Amino acid sequence: MDGVNSRVIAEPALMVRGLSKSFGRKVVENLDLTIRPGEFYALLGPNGAGKTTTLRMVAGLTRPDAGSISVYGRDVLANPLGAKQIMAWVPDEPLLYDKLSPLEYLEFIAGLWRVEPKTARARADELLETLGLWPHRHERCEGFSRGMKQKTVLAGALIHKPQFLLLDEPLTGLDAAASRLVKELLRAETAKGAAIILTTHILEVAERLATRIGILSGGTLLAEGNLAALQAQAGLEHGTLEDVFLHLTTAQ
Repeated sequence: MDGVNSRVIAEPALMVRGLSKSFGRKVVENLDLTIRPGEFYALLGPNGAGKTTTLRMVAGLTRPDAGSISVYGRDVLANPLGAKQIMAWVPDEPLLYDKLSPLEYLEFIAGLWRVEPKTARARADELLETLGLWPHRHERCEGFSRGMKQKTVLAGALIHKPQFLLLDEPLTGLDAAASRLVKELLRAETAKGAAIILTTHILEVAERLATRIGILSGGTLLAEGNLAALQAQAGLEHGTLEDVFLHLTTAQ
């Protein structure tokens, strides 16, 4: 994977143009997004704004009605396998094989990505240590709390060292200590050049972690930029992200 990573790093991490999707009603409409390598992008919006649908289309799990999606120059629609090799998707509900232990799960996922076994084991050990799962590495996941399952799924997403991570509410179910571990791990990934797009209803997380924020409403992008840019667009020079978010989304 290292050779792949070195080739793709010069491309935009994500380029979305004219993305649209309907499920009886417009869920996403003519959406444009560009995310750079090493960028931490938070996609915010009220319930039903189209956040999860957008992430699912980028991940290749839902086909758009119109538009184009490329991940480091790889067309998600024309070359879904090639695109998926360099990204990882973490849904809001952790999906695991409950009869496997975290170590077995990571070995299985690494095998799917054809990561060399010795490399996979070293990476698995590192992730389990970092996420505080090492003492539970041989326990079956069926007995885990939601937070422990969430951390195991995140470890699985990172096992092949993806250059682009799509995270849908990744901190749901985590206590304060686990949440800090995950946030530190995600910061470390962007420091190494990976790009991250996440959805969250915890605006403090977006304010602290994101280098850029997009606000969706009704499937369209209302505003985008860092906090200062969003404050300027909302006319709230000293407003918090919560102030800005509520002003922009309730004015529609």
